[in-house]
Amino acid sequence: MNLIKTGNSWKFATEADLEDFVWANLKELFGLIPLKRQYYVKGQICDILALNDKKQLVVLELKNGEDRYIVQQLTRYYEALLKNKPFQEEIDYEQPISLIAIKPNFHRDNFTDRKYNCLSIQFLRFEIFTDDERFYIHLRDINNQKVSELEIHYQEKNISIEDLPQQPKAFSKILSFCNHQQQEQLMNIRHKILIFDRRMQEISVPGSIKYGKATSCFCAEICSDSKGQPVLFLWLPLNSSDSKRIGRMKIWTDWENYTLIEDHVPKGIRTKAISKTEKQRKRGVEMKILWSHSGGIRYKIGSKEVSETEYINEDKRRHQDYQNAIKSRKTLNELVDIALETWLKRL
Repeated sequence: MNLIKTGNSWKFATEADLEDFVWANLKELFGLIPLKRQYYVKGQICDILALNDKKQLVVLELKNGEDRYIVQQLTRYYEALLKNKPFQEEIDYEQPISLIAIKPNFHRDNFTDRKYNCLSIQFLRFEIFTDDERFYIHLRDINNQKVSELEIHYQEKNISIEDLPQQPKAFSKILSFCNHQQQEQLMNIRHKILIFDRRMQEISVPGSIKYGKATSCFCAEICSDSKGQPVLFLWLPLNSSDSKRIGRMKIWTDWENYTLIEDHVPKGIRTKAISKTEKQRKRGVEMKILWSHSGGIRYKIGSKEVSETEYINEDKRRHQDYQNAIKSRKTLNELVDIALETWLKRL
């Protein structure tokens, strides 16, 4: 099977890979006998048809990502199969047709549709786990929380830059005003975002490129200011990594490792540049000489006057605090990772 990494988790590279795996392991996963796959009946295409040991027909519909209409699909399959009754020699149509939906997650609309549907539809949520040596699929029944597990024999599918969609003209224009280092970082960020999840979209709007889904659930935006310099926004928790409140945060970076979350900017660019003094203050090192006399030099830290000895001690303490802050500060790549994981939770 082809697997790809999405953030900190794994998924099947395509829906076809998921179907191949389930088809090959129907007996191990469900105790079912394979009958047909991609079966066409009355305008409908059923992913997998199978039989249990009592000749009952089982229909499995598979999704490798978000989908709101799986209940409607299974309902249509049920109608088509019941009217046409294919494979009558193998299937006992006196028994009800069993319907199974298999997905990595279920949207709240799926539960609403099932609640008011007269058919019995089993929801199975799958996850892929690894112990760093082997991969396993976990299938959890949403109703009774029963879990089945099976090892996946896999090969990792790497997505190269050549596999990405063509750069939008707006993105290429932004790159044309950047130096080599900025170009490299922006291309790396674009690559990281687009391979994170197959639902990720690159949306070109006037003046910028946004990354996310539809028109409201974004994780990143790249644009340029009036001087042609690149500007990066990330949708991040407003207060902490655990915060449920998400904001469009303007990121200042030296395009190497150093970054600052400059401000929460709901819209626009807010072209006020972050000054050198502001950067120093955020680093916690704003101290200056106030005046000197025969008794020695006096210093000012904020609004407080201190002696030279007090200044030296404070300087050492703040320098250590700054070094500790540098160690805990998120790099540009780490901030992008947080934005991606935050986006995934919001879907």
